[in-house]
Amino acid sequence: MPLPDSKTETLQGRIDRIERGTAMPLWSQVKATLTTLIREDGLKEHDRLPSENELCKSFGVSRTVIREALSQMVNEGLIYRLQGKGAFVRGRRDEQNFVGTTMGFSGEMAEKKQDVTRRILRQEVTHPTPRISRMLRIDPTHPIVVVDRVMSVESVPRMIVRWAMLQESVPGLERIQLENRSLYDTINRQFGVRLVRADRWIEAVSLSVADAELLGVEAGKAALKVESVCVNEDGHPIEYYVATFLTDRSRLHLSVSSVG
Repeated sequence: MPLPDSKTETLQGRIDRIERGTAMPLWSQVKATLTTLIREDGLKEHDRLPSENELCKSFGVSRTVIREALSQMVNEGLIYRLQGKGAFVRGRRDEQNFVGTTMGFSGEMAEKKQDVTRRILRQEVTHPTPRISRMLRIDPTHPIVVVDRVMSVESVPRMIVRWAMLQESVPGLERIQLENRSLYDTINRQFGVRLVRADRWIEAVSLSVADAELLGVEAGKAALKVESVCVNEDGHPIEYYVATFLTDRSRLHLSVSSVG
C-alpha cells in the first residue's frame, strides 16, 4: 500500500533536518531519515515508500543519492524492492520450516494463518530431464507429472517451485485446478500419497533474468536453491522438486537431531 498521508507529512518534516556541507554523506542522511520513519513512526509491513522521483524532489538530491540510500536499506533488510512497483517496508523475516520437514509450503503458511497464492506456470505430463531421471532412479521415458508455480505470501512473491512426481502415483493430477488449493493436500487426500522422508540440498544462487522477473526483483539477486527428493512409505523415490527461495523476505529453519 502507498505511504499514508500522515507519514508523508512526517517525512517532509524530517527532511528539513538534512544538512549539506557536513561530513555525513547525503545518501546516509536520506537513509537515516527513512530508517527513522520506518522504525519510530509506525510504518507497516508492505507500506510503499514514495517513488525515487518523489524522494528526489522531497530531499532536493539526485537520483544517485536516493538509489544509494535505498540500496543500503535493502542490504540491511529494512526494505525490499519489486521491479516496476517501487520500494516497500519489509517486516520481520518469517522462519520457514518446510525444508526440514515433508510438510508443504502452503501447509506451513496455513498454520501461520498467512494467505498463499499460486501462479501456475506449467502443469502437464512429460518425460524426465536427465537430472530428474537420475534422482528418481527412473528410465528417461518414464512419464512424470510436472507442476511449476510461483508461490506468494500475502501477495508478495516468495519462491518458484518446479515440482515433479511419478505419473502412476498421481494419475490425472495434470487436469486438476491447483491455483486455489495446496498441492500436498491434494496428493494426500485425492491420491493417498504419503511422503515419509526427504533428502535435500541447499545452495546459494544468483537469480536468472527469467526467475527474477517471476519474483519481481532484479536479475542477479541472491537466492537459495533447494533441491529435494522424497520417498514414499515403500522407500521408493517418487517426488522431485527445485525451489528457488528469496531469503530477504524470510529465512529457512532446520531442526537437526544428533545421531550415533
